[in-house]
Amino acid sequence: MKNLRVLIADDHDLMRRGLRALLEAQPGYEVCGEASKGREAVAKSEQLRPDVVIIDICMPELNGIEATRQIRRVSPRTEVLILSVHHSDQLIREILDAGARGFVVKSDSDTDLLRAIDALGNHKPFFTSYATELLLGRYGTDGAASPLESLPGERLTSREREIIQLLAEGRTSKEIATVLNISAKTAETHRANIMRKLDFHSVGEIVRYAVRNQIIDP
Repeated sequence: MKNLRVLIADDHDLMRRGLRALLEAQPGYEVCGEASKGREAVAKSEQLRPDVVIIDICMPELNGIEATRQIRRVSPRTEVLILSVHHSDQLIREILDAGARGFVVKSDSDTDLLRAIDALGNHKPFFTSYATELLLGRYGTDGAASPLESLPGERLTSREREIIQLLAEGRTSKEIATVLNISAKTAETHRANIMRKLDFHSVGEIVRYAVRNQIIDP
């Protein structure tokens, strides 16, 4: 059997080296690339077509959830495993909505991580125990999903979530326009829509929202 090709995306060098060492110590794995930023992870996924991408949820420029959406578009056969320090109902919902089929909390054992990679390599889902309980709790005995309360953040578009991260990182509208290859006027329009949808009145509120939802590191 051919080796499972894995791309590691994390903005911490130590974490990337640790994951690479863990995988290379096991038979059947090949680390085909590394990325330190979200957009780099998307570009390398399109170029390398890995079987699995392991990505930290907090990545510069483009967080793990938004990067997952784009990875699934540019390389549909690539499965994504998201790593996070924390978990919450909203976070699990966003991970699923982005198209990731794997989620592991960083405090979980190395064994769980390897099991997750193996499952995703076979196009089977793997979620940390908390996420599994949440998913099972959504379904009644008839197998129908129970309704979930709509959250304000779920009304945001993918582009608006990208802009929230860039605003929270301190980028100006002109800088955002350059990063996203849009006009400054379009960036300002997106910013106004974000403030209206979330009922925010300052960039400080956007920063707090981004930290609370693990879009950026505190």
